[in-house]
Order: sequence, then structure tokens, then C-alpha cells
Amino acid sequence: MHQVLNDEHRALQQMARDFAEKEIIPVAAERDRIQDPKETFSPELIKKGSALGLRTLAVPEEFGGPGVDLKGQVLVILELARGDGGVAKTFSQCWKWTPMLCRLATDEQRERFLPKFLEDDLYLLAMAGTEPEAGSDNRMPPPGYPKAGWKTSAVRDGDEWVINGMKHFIANGGVAKLYIVRTRTNPDVSITEGTTMFFVPSDTPGFSIGRRHDKIGWRFYQNAELIFQDCRVPASNLLGELNKGKGDSSERFVSFNDVELAANVIGISQAAFEHALNHARNRFQGGKPIIEHQAIALKLSDMYMRLEASKSYLFNVVDSNENGGAEFESSSKQLLKVFATESAIQITRLAVEIFGGSGVMRDAPVEKLLRDANIFPHLAADSIMNLRAAAKLR
Repeated sequence: MHQVLNDEHRALQQMARDFAEKEIIPVAAERDRIQDPKETFSPELIKKGSALGLRTLAVPEEFGGPGVDLKGQVLVILELARGDGGVAKTFSQCWKWTPMLCRLATDEQRERFLPKFLEDDLYLLAMAGTEPEAGSDNRMPPPGYPKAGWKTSAVRDGDEWVINGMKHFIANGGVAKLYIVRTRTNPDVSITEGTTMFFVPSDTPGFSIGRRHDKIGWRFYQNAELIFQDCRVPASNLLGELNKGKGDSSERFVSFNDVELAANVIGISQAAFEHALNHARNRFQGGKPIIEHQAIALKLSDMYMRLEASKSYLFNVVDSNENGGAEFESSSKQLLKVFATESAIQITRLAVEIFGGSGVMRDAPVEKLLRDANIFPHLAADSIMNLRAAAKLR
């Protein structure tokens, strides 16, 4: 689709495209094949992206960053994810939590943590919420059942809080240097009334990393268990308000989430379409390029239709946000993520089909994209949980 971009947006888009072409694409397949999930991550690649400003893209100008707007962030994600969705997410995960560091944090907290984030090329951010027995209940706590949701506790002890519990599936887990941890500070009420957030630096005594999760796709992107055993943090690390770490006081900072994920999976779809189109133009069967066979042409048309529809939906939500529309804060962004995900699964599946027998071989580019796309129904609440947002349309 055609988007009217200003000079700043075009420059950002080109920078991200060049980085993907020169730095991400040449190593993406190789890193995907590494068996140990801990070793798929490349600090050197993150350093190179950080040097271009990719890690701190969302830091407002008043705090020393570039202050790139939502459209600019989406354009960068689309280009980076075209190279590798996991690399793109490693950077954009930092953008998602930057508002908490810049807007929700106290002046004293910003003075302690923000300079490190701006100056250290490997200073990544993470949010710790999900637990082995607390997934969907964190998103939609069932009424009348206060025990639902995360169990990790924080108990006040003088000038410190003592954290105990375990998180899992945590994004940027094991590689982040600063974690925002959601805890129960009042276990007798719902998590919407008894959750408190804390800044926990990665070198805090009592905090350790468990196993790295071994995913079928998005393998560069690190997800890990976090273990808290009498982990003591100063009371000054409390983020936001006591017992209000779940709800309007914190959730307003993460509305970027579904838009970010939609842009990422659309970038994966774009890569799949480009690979399939190039293969169809250059693979000859029946005495002509396979793109001239109707069955292949129809598949490519289907892919292009879904890709363009996903992009249009994405930028409609982005433009609504820029214009102050209600759609961005409503169910639209959640349904966008579902639509883009389902489209990507179909697009990548058709790409594998167009490649024929070679499509399922590990040295073909499209089988990785199929695995990457199939991660998305299980991110940030599964697709069914997001479809339940349709209740808001009544």
C-alpha cells in the first residue's frame, strides 16, 4: 500500500532497511539453526543496531532520545522483521517499556536508570508478568476469584521489598539489564487491586535466570524463566503506585503492544511474499516460469491480497492514534493483531507450497518464516483472548 511519509519517516525506513539487508539477513538463517536457544542471541548485532539508535528509538527528546512517533516505529519494525522478526522484537520490546522508564518513573528513578539505558548499547528492557500458572488470567482476571493471576510476592521489610516467586516466557529474559517485575503486594484481593511493580536490575542479589525457552520460531528473541529467592530491592525501586501496578495507571503505557506485534508479523509476511514471488519467476516447470501456471499465480494473488489488507489495517490504526481517534484504545488494535497473524500464517504456508518440495528443507528461506509466523497466535494473549475484545463492539 502507498503511505505518505515525511522526510524523517523515509530516512528511518531506509536506515532500518539498510540495517536489515547488511546485518540481519546475512546471519538470520545461521542463528536460527543454532540448537542451544541461549546461543541464538547475538550481542554484536544488538550493539550495531544500538549504534544506529534502534534500541532507544522511543525515548522522548526531552529525555535525550530521538522521540520517534508511532508511525516511525512501525516503519522500522516492518523493515527489521522482514530481515528477522526476533531481532526486530528485541529492539521494539525496549520501546514498549520506555514510557514506563520516562513517564511513570520518579525523577530519582530516571536519574538512576535512564542514563544507563541511553549509554549502554546492550542495556535492554523487559517486563515480567507471566508465570507457569498465570497466563490468560493476567489479562482477564476472572471476577470473584482473587487468587487468579501472578503469584510472585513482594513483602515490605523496612526500607526494602523482598520478592519471591518465578516468572516464565519472559521477553528479553536473560539478556535484559533492567526488569519491571509485577508482584502481589496484597494476595487477598484481585491482581487489579493488589499488584505492585518494581524495577529489578539484572545484577540484584536473589535474582537469577532459569532455563531459556526453546521455541520453534523467533529463535533469536530470548524468552526465559526468572527466579526470585528473597530478592531484596530498595523501596525506592517501586514503580508507580502501591497496589496499582495492574490497571489504568500502568496499562495506558502498553497500548503499543498489539500494534508492535502486528507490524512484526506483517514484516514476516512481506519477506515470505518476496521469496515466493522471486522463486516463482525463476523456477521453470512445464517449459515456463511457474508464475505463469494459474495455480501458482492464484496463490501469489492470495498472498498479496492478505499482505496489503494487513498493511492497510495497520496504518489505519496508526493514523487513528495520530489523529486522536478512539480506535487505537479500543478493540481495533487487538483485532489487528489477530488479523495480521492469521494472514501471515496463510501467507507463509502458501510460500512453502510455492517452493514445492524444497520449501520444507531447512536451507530454504520460507520454512523459517512459517515457524516464525506460528509463534504469533501465542503472544501477548492468544488469538482467542484477543478476539474476545469484540465484546467491546456491542
